[in-house]
Amino acid sequence: MALVGACTAALLPQRSSVTVATPARVLVDPGLIAALLGGRLAGVAIAAAAAVVLDVLFIEPYGTLDVHVVDDVVALLAFGAVALTVATLMARANDRRRAAEHRAREILALSDERERSQREQARLASEKTALEQAEEARRALLRSVSHDLRTPLAAIRAITSDLRDGAAYDEPTRQDLLDVVGDEAERLDRLVANLLSLSRIEAGALAPHLEAVDLDELLTDRVRRLSRLLRDLRIETRLPPFVPLIDADYTLVDQVVTNLLENAARHAPAGSTVQLEARDHGDMVEVSVSDEGPGVPPADRSRIFEPFHTSTGGSPSSGVGLAICKAIVEAHGGRIRVDDAPAGGARFAFTLPVHRIRTELTA
Repeated sequence: MALVGACTAALLPQRSSVTVATPARVLVDPGLIAALLGGRLAGVAIAAAAAVVLDVLFIEPYGTLDVHVVDDVVALLAFGAVALTVATLMARANDRRRAAEHRAREILALSDERERSQREQARLASEKTALEQAEEARRALLRSVSHDLRTPLAAIRAITSDLRDGAAYDEPTRQDLLDVVGDEAERLDRLVANLLSLSRIEAGALAPHLEAVDLDELLTDRVRRLSRLLRDLRIETRLPPFVPLIDADYTLVDQVVTNLLENAARHAPAGSTVQLEARDHGDMVEVSVSDEGPGVPPADRSRIFEPFHTSTGGSPSSGVGLAICKAIVEAHGGRIRVDDAPAGGARFAFTLPVHRIRTELTA
């Protein structure tokens, strides 16, 4: 209505100098805009109002609804028809546009809902996989406890029971039995240490206490302390004349070497050779343990360092030791790998950083 009033105010001063066609053309626009903004009813109402204004103010006699000239009647009827038709068409087009926008919003909402549903499904699938992996780890841990703990405990229990019952053994046999008890106790101690280390690793609490470590001393001491475990093997230690100090946690590296030597003792045939070697590689020192056992199949090499994973060869181990070795070595900034040994067995090699003396200058 405001547009009708504005158009009328603009056209009235030129009423005597223009034909009816000019105000008729101008007054069509308010009905079109009303239909666009307010819908069909608003467009029709404004078109009717514009027709009345055209008749009263721009068709003689002015000020009345009377029309005496046939041409003016035709012009008024044509204006009304055009105004109503245009307003109706515009309203329909606007309704279709709004309906299309509404459908587009609905489609977009459905698409967003679908994406949220897919993300939720992916999250649930991930949680399911994690739960399945946790359950498998639990079962593997139970297998480890049932095998690796019960076997040495059974041996200790049997020997101590015989000794307690006063079984008649000569002194050499008695000493051998006590050595077996000591070996099995040490085996239990190593397994418990591995399980405790695994719990620290899974909790993200493995933080090496770095210090300068004499690798030559560590390797020699470890072979000496595992002499009974390695008694059926020939241990060949290959160290360069000068082995640089390493930046490492002595206890953790000692655990890595212990696990690798125990792994070699488990798989290497009696009387074979196990090589313990260290090489200087500039900023890193590489330590390797090679045996003459069956080796590690290529299909298992990418997974053998995963917790509770055992090779396809049916290893009786729990699959904990190598996973701990990997975590400890990587916590020191090194890498561990397995490949073929020169004699056809497995060669486990890991690297550790060389110790560097750092001096701080103060002003």
